[in-house]
Amino acid sequence: MSDQQAVVEQVVQPSGSPATSPVNNNVTSVVEQAAVDWKTSIAEDIRADKSLAPIKDINSLAKSYIHAQKLVGVEKIPLPNKHATEEDWNVVYDKLGRPKSPEEYKYNISEDANIDEGALKVFSEQAHKLGLLPQQADGVVKFYNDMMSENLKSLDAAAETARVESEQQLRKEFGRAFEQKITKASQLAREYVGEDVLNMNLESGVKLGDHPQVVKAFAKLAEMVGEDSFVAQSGPNYLTPNEIEGEIAKLQAPGSAYWNKSHPNHDKAVQEVFALRQQLTDV
Repeated sequence: MSDQQAVVEQVVQPSGSPATSPVNNNVTSVVEQAAVDWKTSIAEDIRADKSLAPIKDINSLAKSYIHAQKLVGVEKIPLPNKHATEEDWNVVYDKLGRPKSPEEYKYNISEDANIDEGALKVFSEQAHKLGLLPQQADGVVKFYNDMMSENLKSLDAAAETARVESEQQLRKEFGRAFEQKITKASQLAREYVGEDVLNMNLESGVKLGDHPQVVKAFAKLAEMVGEDSFVAQSGPNYLTPNEIEGEIAKLQAPGSAYWNKSHPNHDKAVQEVFALRQQLTDV
């Protein structure tokens, strides 16, 4: 048997047994030995230090040293533990860059933004107490301002949609009397309630002063107050469709001049009914 055949026979194992190589075993042994041997070159009293446990070889030790050297001279902030006091945390906040006082917070707010200065002052005080950095506090204010701006846009859009729907409903109900009814109702509402209350948004999105029931209520109150004592209305005095129907019913009441051709006011009653019906047609 040749020497080459002998080597092959040593490497090939029977079926079912793991193949082993003397060369592989030697490499593994050398690597394992290197991981242990590097510590033999250092003093015996520090070999067992726990900080060296994760370091497997000389390269790892060198990298750890280089990293540590880079940190030399860099200011370090010890993290407070669970027993830390408010003063301990204040030291950390100050080192991280918290302003010396709440008044030193600066916010990038657009000129047209509707900001409550009192609320902003209270926020600055709370931000300082919580240790917020200037850019963090500014980010919170910007987020809140943007969110409120979007909410206002949504409310305005909903209010405008509700106003248009309310106007359509009232025009249908008031007919040709719409303008004069709205004018009287609006003037009465502004005088006795005020713009701020009328501009309040209801849950549905419609403003209080645009709600059909509110408008009709003030229109009715304006009638009760009386035109002479409230507002001077120029031009023709229109009636709503319901009011027109009511006037026709009065003129056509049983036994009235409308039904009695010999009555001296018969023609006048007939003409009034015709004119009223014409108004209904024109609505």
